[in-house]
Amino acid sequence: MLVVLVLMTVMLFGALALARMTEIGSMAAGNAAYREASLQASEVGLNTAFAAVRAVPVLNENDAAGNWYYSQTHAADANGLPTVDWDAAPGVVMGAYTVRYVAERMCTVATVTNPLRECLVKQVPVTKSARDGVEELDPPNSRQYRVTIRVTGPKDTTTFVQALLTKG
Repeated sequence: MLVVLVLMTVMLFGALALARMTEIGSMAAGNAAYREASLQASEVGLNTAFAAVRAVPVLNENDAAGNWYYSQTHAADANGLPTVDWDAAPGVVMGAYTVRYVAERMCTVATVTNPLRECLVKQVPVTKSARDGVEELDPPNSRQYRVTIRVTGPKDTTTFVQALLTKG
C-alpha cells in the first residue's frame, strides 16, 4: 500500500509538471502572437506618419507642429526613444491596438541655414552627361525624418518602431 501511495504521488507531481509546461508553452505562443500583431499595426502608424510629414509645407518645416512634429532631433532616453508625452501624440485605433506616432526632422538646430552641416540629408549621384567621368551629387533637397511609433495593445503589450523617412 505504501509503494502505491508513493507511486501515485510521483505520478501526480509528473502530471502537474506536464500541465505547467503546456501552460507556459501556450502563454509564450500567445505573447508571440500579440507581438506580431502589434508590429503589423505599426505599419498603419508609419503610413499615417508619412502622410502627415508629407503634408507639412516646406515653409513650416522649421516650426514644431502640435505634439507630433519636431523641427529638430528631440531629446531621447537611454533606449533612443524620444522623451515625449505619448498620450498627447496623435493616434489611430486598430481593433484592440492603439498606434501613436511622433516625427522628428533629423537636424541639430530648429532653423536650418546650412542643410549639409545641420541636417541628415539624402543625396543621390546624378550623371551630368552621357560620357563616363565624375558624377556630381544633386543638391541636398531630400530631408530625413525619424518617425517613432508606439503601439499599445492587450495584456499591456507595448511595441516601439522607428523608421527613417525621406521627403523632397
